[in-house]
Amino acid sequence: MENNRSQTRAFLMLGLVMLFWAGNSIVGRAVRGDIPPFTLALGRWLLAVLVLLPFAWRQLWKECAAARAGWRWVLVLGFLGIVCFNGFLYKGLHYTTAANALLLQAAIPAAVMALDFAVFGGRPGRLHILGVAVSTLGVIAIVFRGDPAALLHLQFGAGDLLIFCAVAAWSLYTVFLRKRPPISATSLLVLTFTLGALAMAPLAAMERARGELVAWSPQVVAAFAYVGVFPSVIAYFIYNRATGQLGPARAGQAITLMPLFGAMLSALLLGERLHGYHLGGMALILGGIALSALAMRRAK
Repeated sequence: MENNRSQTRAFLMLGLVMLFWAGNSIVGRAVRGDIPPFTLALGRWLLAVLVLLPFAWRQLWKECAAARAGWRWVLVLGFLGIVCFNGFLYKGLHYTTAANALLLQAAIPAAVMALDFAVFGGRPGRLHILGVAVSTLGVIAIVFRGDPAALLHLQFGAGDLLIFCAVAAWSLYTVFLRKRPPISATSLLVLTFTLGALAMAPLAAMERARGELVAWSPQVVAAFAYVGVFPSVIAYFIYNRATGQLGPARAGQAITLMPLFGAMLSALLLGERLHGYHLGGMALILGGIALSALAMRRAK
């Protein structure tokens, strides 16, 4: 019973993570004309490290030996989940629509299942596969506004290729989280976020050398503050913990909540209306997640 409650809490907390990450995509798209993409990523990880370090440095010092022993997996996780995913995502949002980005990210749950099977032999049950399929249909309903004919007008370009690379990187990150070294969550985040900042620094310097500068304003400062705290420190901490509890495939399925939260945030912040297809998509997404939760209980 307690295990079921713990898993339910993990699913609910993943909903909060997807809310923060939906906000991250909206912010990244909104400030694309004011902040170069790699500069935004650099600011995000620098701020995240500064926020975490006062709480983590003592524990990190104690865990130096374990971190050194597992440095290869720290490097892999930092490279995939911090450097590649966010670099490709922010850059891709400069060249593609939010609809295309959300649609491509909806492939993450299926990609996680396939990679988990290919690399570690994970075998999802039929009910879980059905749950992922139903949730993905919900994403498609929201992205295409309930109009199947919109599929005929879908176009992909360079920006979409970048988003696809981000999807691949995040799927691998989720699968490889099981190989994380035996160090605390805060220590892992400090190390991987620092790696992200180091990787983004030369790319941000290249943007500056090309004359791509930050157009400072109160909104830009707020954007840096948001991406540095909520979708970084808080969201990564919860996601990593939930993945350990639920497994990569079930944690990855929560990604399908992002377009739903994106639509809700757009309605709240940008005055856009919610329509019937939003409600239909929401029902499918939540229904798919419920099927996966049921599959988990039956597997016990």
